[in-house]
Amino acid sequence: MAFTAFFVGRFRSLKPTLDVPDSPFHLLGLLSVHQWLFFLCAFFAWTWDAFDYFSVSQVIGILPNNFGKSETAIALGLTASLIPRFVGAATFGLAADFLGRKWPFIINCVCLIIIEMALGFCKTYTQFIICRTLFGICMGGLYGNATATALEDCPERARGLVSGIYQCGYSTGWLLAIAFSKIFVDASSNTWKPLFWFGAGPPVLLIIFRLWLPETVVYQPTGASNEKGNIYGFLVDFNTAVRLHWCLLCYLVAFMAGCAFLSHGSADIYGLMLNNKYDFSSERISVTQIVGNLGAIIGSTVIGFGSQIVGRRFAITVACIMGAVLVYPYFFVSDFGLYAAVFFMQFMIQGVFGVVPIYLIELSPPAFRTFVVGTAYNLGILIASPIPVMDTKIGQHYPLPSRIQDGVIVRVFDYSTGMSIFMACAFIYLIVVVFLGTENRRNGISDDEQAADEEEAGFDVTSPVMNHGKW
Repeated sequence: MAFTAFFVGRFRSLKPTLDVPDSPFHLLGLLSVHQWLFFLCAFFAWTWDAFDYFSVSQVIGILPNNFGKSETAIALGLTASLIPRFVGAATFGLAADFLGRKWPFIINCVCLIIIEMALGFCKTYTQFIICRTLFGICMGGLYGNATATALEDCPERARGLVSGIYQCGYSTGWLLAIAFSKIFVDASSNTWKPLFWFGAGPPVLLIIFRLWLPETVVYQPTGASNEKGNIYGFLVDFNTAVRLHWCLLCYLVAFMAGCAFLSHGSADIYGLMLNNKYDFSSERISVTQIVGNLGAIIGSTVIGFGSQIVGRRFAITVACIMGAVLVYPYFFVSDFGLYAAVFFMQFMIQGVFGVVPIYLIELSPPAFRTFVVGTAYNLGILIASPIPVMDTKIGQHYPLPSRIQDGVIVRVFDYSTGMSIFMACAFIYLIVVVFLGTENRRNGISDDEQAADEEEAGFDVTSPVMNHGKW
């Protein structure tokens, strides 16, 4: 009986709310200058974080010759930046919840500058992997802080739209990586190092920007409370929060794993797949990626906005169903129809991610928001981290006729079969997880009274059913 009631409750909670929407322009007008400044600082930080990550994707065809390694070994460089991200998320997240958003953000940017500079001086494969691992820690540390900075003070009615626009930073960073790789790599005799040296520059501007801004309004009462206490008391409260909210944390990690499966399964070695199977030139691969990222930017904004109307989970579910329909053309069409498939696939996938920032914020315990958002996000990434290596390994079981490039015989493989099967499974997985989940859209993320009630009462961990954000 309880089992049946649970599933009936999941169906009922998934029903679209169909709230009457405001104009997007009106919603953006609700943000004050103060809120816009926080949003822009966080948006540019997330954008450049994505740029630094995708820089390796843009030179993945060059690095094997530079380091004398296979494409699978170089793909490990992508995995190396995914695995340790939860370490940075937990470390910088706890620091941001106790010390404030400002200084952990600045220290994080300083670390990114140092590591990006070091990447350009790598002479061996081992040095490259070490630097990418350290970069992963810093990248993981920035997401939770930037998300909280962007959305904590956001007006309730504008949250979905602003969340979608914020997530556009990921695709914008990818577009910038494509553009600047053409400038620094293609125009410099295939030398990849200047791209990473350049990547160390913009975080300096982010540091200056963040130094100029205070703490968010929502965090200030928490910061004042933390100043009166000590680190021991904070850690005791943190331990209590984990004990009470463990069920919610597990759900958020499972949810983010599904999102990461979609994002990295569709993108990390997609350019390599196009080159191997369809012999796409680097120029045509870049055009394809640009089309996909334009779809991602539009989809993130549209579906993020739509989630404010129909509900977070319903919007995610519809995007997953539509994305699953596009799996075949995304991997097995090579004419101009491919551009439409790529556009709408990334529209749907990044549309899901457009809902992610505010969805995580709304479900997180207020006192540990940065930690929960960043750690859940990056533990999901950790689970998905083997995808680039796994895809290349599976693809090597489907060899294609070898090619001759610059007088050298080059082996190529069909990566599309394994990638398409994995993507179909990822869509199904995320639909199931979201169906079993919940949302907390109508409750204020800055409601101090609600936060106090949650800390006192905790979550009911005896039932997997969530009601108004509580398990």
